[in-house]
Amino acid sequence: MKAIISVSDKTGVVDFARGLAELGFDVHSTGGTHKALADAAVAVASVSKLTDFPEILDGRVKTLHPAVHGGILARRDQPSHLEELAKSGIDAIDLVAVNLYPFVETVTRPGVTLDDALENIDIGGPTMIRAAAKNFPHVLVVVDPTDYSTLLDLLRSGSVPLDERRRLALKAFQHVASYDTAIAQYLRTEEAGFPQNLTVSLSKLFDLRYGENPHQGAAVYQEQSVLWGGRTRGIVSAEQLHGKALSYNNFLDADAAWRASLDFSEPTAVVVKHTNPCGLACHQDLAEAYRRALSGDPVSAYGGIVAVNRELTGEAAEEIGKTFYEIIIAPAFSEEALTVLQKKKNLRILQLDEEAAAGCATALEYRRVSGGFLAQQPDAYLDDDIELKVVTKRAPTDEELADLRFAWKVVKHVKSNSIVVVKDRTLLGMGAGQPNRVTSVHLSLRRAENRARGAVLASDAFFPFPDGVELAADGGVTAVIQPGGSIRDQEVIEAADARGMAMVLTGIRHFRH
Repeated sequence: MKAIISVSDKTGVVDFARGLAELGFDVHSTGGTHKALADAAVAVASVSKLTDFPEILDGRVKTLHPAVHGGILARRDQPSHLEELAKSGIDAIDLVAVNLYPFVETVTRPGVTLDDALENIDIGGPTMIRAAAKNFPHVLVVVDPTDYSTLLDLLRSGSVPLDERRRLALKAFQHVASYDTAIAQYLRTEEAGFPQNLTVSLSKLFDLRYGENPHQGAAVYQEQSVLWGGRTRGIVSAEQLHGKALSYNNFLDADAAWRASLDFSEPTAVVVKHTNPCGLACHQDLAEAYRRALSGDPVSAYGGIVAVNRELTGEAAEEIGKTFYEIIIAPAFSEEALTVLQKKKNLRILQLDEEAAAGCATALEYRRVSGGFLAQQPDAYLDDDIELKVVTKRAPTDEELADLRFAWKVVKHVKSNSIVVVKDRTLLGMGAGQPNRVTSVHLSLRRAENRARGAVLASDAFFPFPDGVELAADGGVTAVIQPGGSIRDQEVIEAADARGMAMVLTGIRHFRH
């Protein structure tokens, strides 16, 4: 029996090769793997001895030879294949253990050149992996060091079942597919728009407690991207400091809360329920920002998620601790904050710094539809740079303008049709996900109650009729921000003028379905 071992990740390879040798395998290897095995006194021969041909082109051609691929691809149940091997003096190869050059790690290092990247594109490795995986009923292929021990145990028992061989082959093809995806990502970095063909590489981090509902299974996957430095980005990179395992909905809500908090440069607290902010406020004192956020809808806040964009202080933790929450997210936690929050057995504490979110604003967003996926660029519009157009007779006051800009950032994170009512950079009420925009206005005003007097209102898309603005005015709202663009814009503006309201247009919308 013969085995070829050539691995970039040398974890456990010495013990694996030694175990194969003890089972009677002739082990062949190349380069650094050959050296590591020889240094460990494992009986190992070079692949050149197998091929009777030296490595050429600075090692670019080592295993690309009929003595290797004939030995791997020959079907043992086809007499003609075995006769051809014998005629050519080629021995069958029974096991291939290969994993590939660390392409992602290489191309994300500072100062890497195109030549560096090209030299780290493995050719012989993927070819051997694919050949062995194609012939998995007869040839064992292993790409993951965590499979070494199980495979040795099965070999010692006398046989490796077909189901296990199939599982190893599946992992092998996926290993190559992920590798090729990384190379395509690297070469695509200069390409604009949406590629004609696109693959996404995902690696499972862990199983979740359950999916959207307890009867649904779920898992969380990390997206591999050379654009992000090869590291995990976004909510999946959060470090859990305390609490029970996360569920599918926990991740969705946590992501919504964290993304909303990052849109604001001032100290900000966000309370999210079912992916919608039910409370959001900015204040230089983080504890006060949270108190104001909670005031937006203290009933809905129960069982929600809280995210802040500053280190969580002890005082803020004390305030947060008065309400039951599923998750608290912050870029850092003071010792006092952790002392307070870790007393709560079921509270999950997630730490996620801003650097972990970097790059997410440039990655494509995918959404499953029947039969395929939709892809879009993220809604990462720089709202602070919008030149607002005043369209009413009365311009907003400085205070109203500050709240209008704040409200415009908030409404972006509420599901369409979305309306938010804001005052003093505090979310007072919101209407989310309604087919009728007037209903969303009504819901936001009902939540805000008397606090809507002197407040401002933001709409994620234009008002198709004056009725929404008239209802807002009746509730005490004094200024409105909306995209504009309706064929009835003039009627809407005239309705605002008739009520003495100020209105500004953004020229863009923030639908969130």
